[in-house]
Amino acid sequence: MKIAIHAFDGMTMFHLATPLLVFGEVARLGLGDDWQARVFTEVGQSVRSAEGYVIGDVFGPEVADDADLVVFPSWLSGLPDPSEALLRLVRDSHERGAMIAGLCLGAYPVACSGVLDGRTAVTHWDAALAVAVKAHAVAFDDSALYIDHGDVLTSAGTASALDACLHIVRTRLGSVAAAAVARHIVIAPHREGDQAQYIARPLQDPDMDGPLGRTIEWALANLDQDLEVEALAAHATMSKRNFTRRFKEVTGLSPARWVLGRRLDDARQLLETTNWSIARIAESCGFGSPVTFRQNFVAAYATTPTSYRTRFTSR
Repeated sequence: MKIAIHAFDGMTMFHLATPLLVFGEVARLGLGDDWQARVFTEVGQSVRSAEGYVIGDVFGPEVADDADLVVFPSWLSGLPDPSEALLRLVRDSHERGAMIAGLCLGAYPVACSGVLDGRTAVTHWDAALAVAVKAHAVAFDDSALYIDHGDVLTSAGTASALDACLHIVRTRLGSVAAAAVARHIVIAPHREGDQAQYIARPLQDPDMDGPLGRTIEWALANLDQDLEVEALAAHATMSKRNFTRRFKEVTGLSPARWVLGRRLDDARQLLETTNWSIARIAESCGFGSPVTFRQNFVAAYATTPTSYRTRFTSR
């Protein structure tokens, strides 16, 4: 897969390094055929990062002409309007079938191009209002980590770009490959796009080595068991109310939403890597019946378990 990553003067090294790290790891681990990422600028000249480093090995915009994925990892502070040439690059790439990704403030040039008109996008919560005012044809959600429409993806600020890039790996290569990349770069393999951003609310004392952390580990190892909030709270020896509050502070999700996500993650991996029946997978992952499993799977991924298995096991 050919990936074109946009860079500009004043860009932070972290924003540029994020897609290079995740997609580069796919190639280094031998997980995808010909995954190649190239950095480009509008004029093909070197750029100076916000930290003062010169990035010289860059290409011109022509590398986006045949890219399968075009990534805008950030944008300039103050949100200056993108050039018409850059907007045309986004539109042309999208029209010929390339996926477009706008990470953090990179959602702004993507939104300005028109490819998101009438749809929902996300950017860093602190800039969401300013971006929404300028790109008024797009509805901005200031809470999600990332939003994937299939053809266009946007993500929230900074570290959530890692989640978004890992999500792209998962949709292209499957959850096993994504988990391998996540393990190698030591990040969580599963943070859903609709998990809340931590908006102006620093997380204090997550207690992941205490009762809450041990309960999360226990739940992951026992997805086939009763994991109602009462059972989780009892395992953590906490009241239901206190457990629910602390759990959401740490994970950004309610216990029920988190458990469902983990069960669906486990189910996807079993669909990709085993020939187990749908009924056996449903039971193993803690769904009450194959019907309940199918309903939740379709609601989450807009496809049936059988169709998902066919798609990913035929890679």
